[in-house]
Amino acid sequence: MFYTGKGDTGTTKTFGCNQQRISKSSEIPEALGALDEVNAFLGFVKMRSTEISRIQVVLRDTQETLFIIQAQVAGADKKLKEGAVAQVEVLVNSIEKEIPPITGFSIAGGTEISALLDVARTIARRAERKLIAAREVGACVLADETMAYMNRLSSLLFALARLANHVAGIKDESPRY
Repeated sequence: MFYTGKGDTGTTKTFGCNQQRISKSSEIPEALGALDEVNAFLGFVKMRSTEISRIQVVLRDTQETLFIIQAQVAGADKKLKEGAVAQVEVLVNSIEKEIPPITGFSIAGGTEISALLDVARTIARRAERKLIAAREVGACVLADETMAYMNRLSSLLFALARLANHVAGIKDESPRY
């Protein structure tokens, strides 16, 4: 069944973890919702990225990692794969070698995929802020590696956005303050 009605009063419980009912507006559901949002949006971007299969593979792997982070937030005994942060750093560094160096801020857009990846980056940043808030109030225990991964995720999405434009032959456009 897709509904139980148990949350009609504004409470929820984490799936398969801590069975205590909590407010849907508290830090844990906020963090889980933000992670769910970025994961769902990455699925949308992945499906639109048909011309750049490398981006699809990276986004699929990222979605898997986000599920692990969601489980951690919910209280499950799950951990990121060994070297998950280093793997993201390697990806970002390899992309940086392929694209022109950053010369300043750039206006989002260029290609549809680049624009979608920029939106995904901002959603990932919001999810990171929600995780920080949950961690700071002691609502969940998250490893430093998890927090580092969430910080690197936005860098990865920015690099992928720039890569998508580069592959399409579109140069970064700087704001004219």
